[in-house]
Amino acid sequence: MSAAKKFDAIIIGCGQAGPPLAGRLTAAGQTVALIERKLVGGTCVNTGCKPTKAMVASAYAAHLARTGADYGVSIGTVSVDMKAVKVRKDKVTRDSRASLEGWIAGMKGCTLYRGHARFEGPHEVRVGGELLHGERIFINVGGRANIPDMPGIGDIEYLTNTSMMEVDFLPRHLVVVGGSYIGLEFAQMFRRFGSEVTVVEKGPRLISREDEEVSEAVKGILEHEGIKLRLNAECISFAAHPDGVTVGVDCTSGDRAVTGSHVLLAIGRKPNTDDLGLDKAGVAADKRGNVEVDDQLRTNVPHIWAMGDCNGKGAFTHTAYNDFEIVAANLLDNDKRKVTDRIEAYALYIDPPLGRAGMTEAAARKSGRKVLVGQRPMTRVGRAVEKGETQGFMTILVDADTRQILGASVLGTGGDEAIHAVLDLMYAGAPIETLQRAMHIHPTVSELLPTIAQELKPLA
Repeated sequence: MSAAKKFDAIIIGCGQAGPPLAGRLTAAGQTVALIERKLVGGTCVNTGCKPTKAMVASAYAAHLARTGADYGVSIGTVSVDMKAVKVRKDKVTRDSRASLEGWIAGMKGCTLYRGHARFEGPHEVRVGGELLHGERIFINVGGRANIPDMPGIGDIEYLTNTSMMEVDFLPRHLVVVGGSYIGLEFAQMFRRFGSEVTVVEKGPRLISREDEEVSEAVKGILEHEGIKLRLNAECISFAAHPDGVTVGVDCTSGDRAVTGSHVLLAIGRKPNTDDLGLDKAGVAADKRGNVEVDDQLRTNVPHIWAMGDCNGKGAFTHTAYNDFEIVAANLLDNDKRKVTDRIEAYALYIDPPLGRAGMTEAAARKSGRKVLVGQRPMTRVGRAVEKGETQGFMTILVDADTRQILGASVLGTGGDEAIHAVLDLMYAGAPIETLQRAMHIHPTVSELLPTIAQELKPLA
């Protein structure tokens, strides 16, 4: 057997953290083995952010075309060519992946290996017939759709967020199982494309991690577009049907089952760590399969780190990229950055989008602080009125004693961008007075944030 090829670093996975770390390490003169078993770019580029947001854009165009008369624009009958939608989406993904592959190819000192990586020891990783030795090893293997063992699941064909990327037709009736971020984005998207859509959610409300007011507002937005919602679906089951698939919902009211032409399972994600050989490296993982890491993303094995979705510290592209920044800062810049330095922030990309930063109202109440809250409906935001997009509201939470901003929600047009005006102040540690005194540009959504900050009241 040939000796292992030696590298300063082995990076397993070409998602959002792997390639930029390879870039930093090779720029520092280190040799790097970068391993990818399928597509460079990981979930974001291939089955997540890039393709889905391209499809959201197509769905928005269809929606705007149908509502053109509201703006004095007559278009006529609107139809959606799903094959063309897929061609556009595929190009966005293909171009992004090609750019990333070109960047990697130009990295002096980086060798890209194609294949499934498995540990054979604390420093050894095998890829196909190649045995690699790394002084340091970085795990960036991402995650995949979780498929729970629900009754009848083995008897039907179903879609996941990955296989949805291959759909180039219009489902007659799409049943989305799971009322959280991924499920709701696809639900609205395909309703706007022209499908009948039903969302089935086990819990009593949608996106349960959000405040009830947000959940209720999102529910109203989706129902307004004709999406049917079946909540409190305690006993979800599946059965084949001549017309597609029957989903048992056993709700508190209404029909006990829904029959659709297609079913999308959007019931969370799981890390891709079950076939990695972590035990041979001595790397600890929790019961969900997440690699256990400390505040600087080191595992229990001193020379092994874990970044991205597989460490359970965040399931977003931006948290994965921030993981890279934390690791690189500690290794190369003598900058002791930590995971706990970052503020939770994310968006839900229905239309209008939800931008979120920091605490929810529920978390603020639970913290025991005295909290002030400011809120304004989008019906009182000039920019939203001008665009004819007045669904949603904005909320800011403030610690009454320290005057620090605790969190914010912007559910409305431009909410995914406007939230950063608050998020950046939170990172700066600025008091609410800084926002109150800011002069924002008119007419924008963000211009109302200083006004909201001046209208704070005690949180009930």
